[in-house]
Amino acid sequence: MSDDPSVFRTGPGPVQIDAERLAARVAELGRAIARDHADGPLHLICVLNGAFLFMADLVRAIDLPLTVDFISVASYGSRTESSGEVRLVKDLDQSLKGKHVVLVEDIVDTGLTMRYLLGYLEGRGPRSVKVAALLSKPSRRVVEVPVHYLGFEIDDAFVYGYGLDVDHHYRNLPFVTSMASTAEPEG
Repeated sequence: MSDDPSVFRTGPGPVQIDAERLAARVAELGRAIARDHADGPLHLICVLNGAFLFMADLVRAIDLPLTVDFISVASYGSRTESSGEVRLVKDLDQSLKGKHVVLVEDIVDTGLTMRYLLGYLEGRGPRSVKVAALLSKPSRRVVEVPVHYLGFEIDDAFVYGYGLDVDHHYRNLPFVTSMASTAEPEG
């Protein structure tokens, strides 16, 4: 990866989704979430670390009172493949009882982590649980999981920017771009 500042204008790989398309789609998702949860109370949970930019823009696009929380998980296995075993790294700070919960994720890939998170959240007494994902790679799905609010469906490529990283770098790109190789994991 280059330290060249021009990366933040054009991206080192082909841009998959530019900043304008991201903003428009996040606004649409925010309106849909607000419409579907007008009877409240609404609680959004951000899956750290990759979803934090998406979450920030999404909550600003929802014209309803809401609360937020953060959760972090880690999958065991190699850097490129998940074993399906998930470890909770950071738990929630707030109760979910009686709330409409929207789990905000950067990317749904195999579905294994999402399956774990949905089971975990449903066991905490929410009124409902839905998933908002910026990206989905259905070609990599091992288990089917619902994605109620989807930003973009993408091919199997290593993507980064707009919260997704390459070895803890490039999260702050205002767009989503890809690398030529799919050999590295998203974060």
